[in-house]
Amino acid sequence: MGKLTVLALRAVIVVLLTGSVFVQAVLVPLLARDLDGLDKDVADLPRIPILLIVVLGILCAEVVLACVWQLVTKVRHGTVFSPSAFRQVDIVTGAFTAAALLLWALGAVLAPGEAVAPGVVLLIGGAGLAVLGVALVVLVLRTLLAQAVARDVEAAQMQAELNEVI
Repeated sequence: MGKLTVLALRAVIVVLLTGSVFVQAVLVPLLARDLDGLDKDVADLPRIPILLIVVLGILCAEVVLACVWQLVTKVRHGTVFSPSAFRQVDIVTGAFTAAALLLWALGAVLAPGEAVAPGVVLLIGGAGLAVLGVALVVLVLRTLLAQAVARDVEAAQMQAELNEVI
């Protein structure tokens, strides 16, 4: 991976992390205030679970970004094909799975009553399914990483044997 690509990806990660901190610090309190001033139809929505789900969802995104930063660092140093990379990939898989569960929890919180249209709840459930699909793709990529690490170890052993023969 080129130096410019790594720099661009890191810039994107910094912008996304800054944005997520802004959302947590400014927009979530504004959302809490907005939930207080809603119509009677919507006022029955459980405010605390909704806010908690939003904050935890943002935290999942921040965890993914931090792990991607670490993996990019490993790529830059040429150490991504090592067993230590599995930890970050496993954390990313867990974060995406947690985000899917949070979306389904949000759908379950919003489903009762007439405050939120059933189509919106269905869309949230579909988004949860899509996020779970991303977790499964990351799991497949973890398997590919495991195969690449095994091939790297095998190649190092063959090189050592070849060096002994020569």
